[in-house]
Amino acid sequence: MTDSKPIARSDYKLFYPITTRWMDNDVYGHVNNVTYYSYFDSAVNRYLIEQGGLDIQNAPVVGYVVNSSCSYLSGIAYPDEIEAGLRVNKLGNSSVTYGVGIFKKGEDTACAFGDFIHVFVNRAENKSVPMPAQIRSALEKLLIAQ
Repeated sequence: MTDSKPIARSDYKLFYPITTRWMDNDVYGHVNNVTYYSYFDSAVNRYLIEQGGLDIQNAPVVGYVVNSSCSYLSGIAYPDEIEAGLRVNKLGNSSVTYGVGIFKKGEDTACAFGDFIHVFVNRAENKSVPMPAQIRSALEKLLIAQ
């Protein structure tokens, strides 16, 4: 990919359907901006649980969000059917930068896109540690060419 913004469906490697809810809409009649971060978090953690083997209740190493951003291109509203596109922009030793795009079902251009950064920490010590091998392996499958 070039330096262009990741807004096309083809910029992402995996998609998860997301159900919008009535409560996602704000007084302006569209999904509120903070709700997009919930969509990002849900897509990323679903992948870590399903593909990386993350046990969110008992794992000694977990990912903490340390930074996130979102650019909004067009609105969505309940009851739109949407999909979250997922990719890995950068994979470090103890951190990962995900790229997430929110698409209306079947549309090629994202309504919103952003970055979501996890740092993996030892839960007991609350200190950064290398990510577990199973999680790293799963994340490598979503890594885009640098």
